[in-house]
Amino acid sequence: MCRSIQPLFNINPPVTEDEVRAAALQFVRKVSGTRKPSKANEAAFLAAVDEISTATRTLLTSLESSAPPKDREEEAAKARARSAKRFGTP
Repeated sequence: MCRSIQPLFNINPPVTEDEVRAAALQFVRKVSGTRKPSKANEAAFLAAVDEISTATRTLLTSLESSAPPKDREEEAAKARARSAKRFGTP
């Protein structure tokens, strides 16, 4: 999985449209193998991002959880701690 794609379900504050689109963009970049498409492929690339954004939003609104929402700041702190342990503190 792409490390820059973060879990978007059951977090507080709720996910934004920009975060959903950013995740979709990362997915399309990974699958297509390109960071920026050529002019010939740009329309297909952007259409894929739009479709995946829509599917992601549909998924997120359909899921249910009995667990309390995770706190973004707390999760970010945990990620920083894992990174520091793995790569050392700069």
